[in-house]
Amino acid sequence: MSDTKVTLKKEYKNTWDTYSKEDLEKLFAYAERYRKFISDNKTERECIRDLVKKAEAAGYQDIQELIKADKRLVSGDKVYANYKDKTLILFCVGEKPLTEGLNLLGAHLDSPRLDLKPNPLYEDTDFAMLKTHYYGGVKKYQWVAMPLAIHGVVAKKDGSIVNLNIGEDETDPVVGISDLLIHLAGEQMQKKLSEAIKGEDLNICLGSIPLEGEEKDKVKANILKLLYEKYGIVEEDLVSAEIEIVPAGAARDYGLDRSMIIGYGQDDRVCGYASFEAQLEVEKPVKTTATVLVDKEEIGSVGASGMQSHFFENMVAELLNLTGEYSSLLLKRTLASSKMLSSDVTAGYDPNYASVLEKNNAAYFGKGVVFMKYTGSRGKSGSNEANAEFVAELRRIMEENQVSWQTAELGRIDLGGGGTIAYILAHYGMDVIDCGVPVHSMHAPWEITSKADLYEMRKAYVAFLKNA
Repeated sequence: MSDTKVTLKKEYKNTWDTYSKEDLEKLFAYAERYRKFISDNKTERECIRDLVKKAEAAGYQDIQELIKADKRLVSGDKVYANYKDKTLILFCVGEKPLTEGLNLLGAHLDSPRLDLKPNPLYEDTDFAMLKTHYYGGVKKYQWVAMPLAIHGVVAKKDGSIVNLNIGEDETDPVVGISDLLIHLAGEQMQKKLSEAIKGEDLNICLGSIPLEGEEKDKVKANILKLLYEKYGIVEEDLVSAEIEIVPAGAARDYGLDRSMIIGYGQDDRVCGYASFEAQLEVEKPVKTTATVLVDKEEIGSVGASGMQSHFFENMVAELLNLTGEYSSLLLKRTLASSKMLSSDVTAGYDPNYASVLEKNNAAYFGKGVVFMKYTGSRGKSGSNEANAEFVAELRRIMEENQVSWQTAELGRIDLGGGGTIAYILAHYGMDVIDCGVPVHSMHAPWEITSKADLYEMRKAYVAFLKNA
């Protein structure tokens, strides 16, 4: 009989069984920092402004100021690049030359929501209303009959910016979209879910008190009066505004054991925040570390603040220049030599919807960070597929650093799928893989994650930045 030992497939254990008291204290402390972050920041602009403050407190300097001063960067220097409070890139210069590549984390900070149309405000039967245009992949019926908040910025002609945040303080009013009463919903109940609520029906109710002395659109006039008195804005200012309608209220602990978090925007701020904290923790890396937090992923990563723009490439070029080694060829070598974790979430196995996932290749709550060799849909269309050598390297790094990890794909083959920013960075020839946490109710107004997975994801990002 042969003495050869057969190694079976890795068993993905429930990580809650592995934690010491000290581990649990660190886990719950991290989860609370994250819960507060997503409660306080519900737009990409709010996220970036908060993270810039934290980065500066940790010693990061604005790259634009360094460019003006023509300062030379050396190992250990920390810089950030902020594109209009929409995209944030952080670099920590490593010991090795940039041309040996970056260890890169990439996530997005935009989330599905309702945006206002360019001319949103109107009155109908003594109600002041707002017209909206949904952003990203939403189930429209989920957005009715729930309290909503107004977040955003209004840019005035004089160049001043007004920040709006209405509905988050306990003393604030909230707004919302009414639903049809069940007593009269016979026709509605016969429709498909995708047709029961139409995009043009997602209209926000703002108020119902008329302004004394007005003859026409008296309720609308009263709302405009309130906006002018508190914020100094007039109706025309709404044309040059970015106002988002989001669920009102703070993220909460979920489950009687407080093992999970329920909150808005966890896709993908859950990965964005973990990437940010990991970037700050690794202060003297061997290879230069970078974290890029982008906008517009939910609508294809387009536009000047999306991953498809040249902002990231331009900032790497500026970094090379500040270290005294820029050329077009060296930029290409730097990008091609880099390695990246595309930090994004995946579908978590849910016993209520077991039929959409294949159990052997599903991601499970409590079993750690998830590596997805590919995403895409039906026949891997639109995916980036990581090569076997890169996956093997990551296995080694995770196991050497005691990180609980699992691997999965996004649902059954013929049911759909999704993508991330991974394929965009892969255009440079760098090694890229998707890496995040499983989520329940993804793209719903309130999403659910496991605190154990959040903790393991943060550990994974730190291990990658230090050791890849």
